[in-house]
Amino acid sequence: MIRVNHYNGKTVEIEGPKRVREILKQLGVLENTVLVARGDELLTPDRTVQEGEEIELIPVISGGMKCKVCGQTAVISLPRHNSAFCRDHFFEFFYHQVKRGINQFRMFTHRDRILVCVSGGKDSLTLWYVLSQMGYNADGLYIDLGIGDYSEASLEMTEKMAETLNRRLIVIPFGSQKMPIAPLAKRARRTACSVCGTVKRYYFNRVALEEGYDVVATGHNLDDEVARLLGNILRWNIPFVAKQSPVLEEENGLRRKVKPMFRLTEQEIAAFAFLNRIQYIRQECPMSRDSTSLLYKRALNLIEEESPGTKHFFYLEFLKKSHIFKALSSDEEPRGTCTVCGGPSLTEVCSFCRLLRRIEKEEQSMKQPLGAETTE
Repeated sequence: MIRVNHYNGKTVEIEGPKRVREILKQLGVLENTVLVARGDELLTPDRTVQEGEEIELIPVISGGMKCKVCGQTAVISLPRHNSAFCRDHFFEFFYHQVKRGINQFRMFTHRDRILVCVSGGKDSLTLWYVLSQMGYNADGLYIDLGIGDYSEASLEMTEKMAETLNRRLIVIPFGSQKMPIAPLAKRARRTACSVCGTVKRYYFNRVALEEGYDVVATGHNLDDEVARLLGNILRWNIPFVAKQSPVLEEENGLRRKVKPMFRLTEQEIAAFAFLNRIQYIRQECPMSRDSTSLLYKRALNLIEEESPGTKHFFYLEFLKKSHIFKALSSDEEPRGTCTVCGGPSLTEVCSFCRLLRRIEKEEQSMKQPLGAETTE
């Protein structure tokens, strides 16, 4: 029997020998959503697994064939490019895509100080690793959101990467000093992802300004961007579509924000992280289980499976035509400053400070003597 360690924590035994593609089909797993590993070796779908061997499924690889460049056994196939690469040529491809994105949108130079927002996941830690390998001056920022064991494991991963790269890591203990995201979201009557986004955006900008960083970089990939685009188009949220870009320019007290890996998929980033032994937290954030973005990603992966290159074409063609949506979008209200923290805000009090006020009210109400009246 072949022992298959599934990323959902279950172990399945399947009769062998079988090709990886057949194993995935039997398990109902899409090829472009997992890495298949045998020890330290990545297996493409055409490889055969023998009786008695053990493999592991890691969220997000696909493919088969020989390396398009040198003809050696491929570690990954990229149907959207009609290509497959060995380890070395895959690395060459990966760095080229990051470099191409940086240069195309003039994101930053080697003179800039870059603040990489790291969460402990594969995307952000890979970005930090890649920028460091490319010689950029990049430090990390981790925001502890107080999501129990998940946050503890995430922080551990970011600290290991900081040590590996010998780079500075700034840690904001929001969850322990203020309030964990889950109860805060409940009190704010908003989704956890919405509250999380508000907290992260605030600290991304605040820390960059206070610490003198020129650019804020996030690990958003092609799958993230195309899912966001699909969601906003389904709702015809034209202002949000018009703003979507790999670069948000510095303006009105907001530091420039960039997404250097927008040309790479989750599959490609996961393969790169695995081959470079980048340790990252593999489980999804428990707060994001009902996120609509995950639904859009699943739908897009089904389309991609049947029509490789759809996600790539959808997003990159949008970037070429984004001026159409900008022309349709009404002008944004003038941005002022928050009367509480002094940061940029479209309203008198920014959304982050309104969240903090909810915490303060909650704490005050808990201190009230039993039966005492409270006022708003």
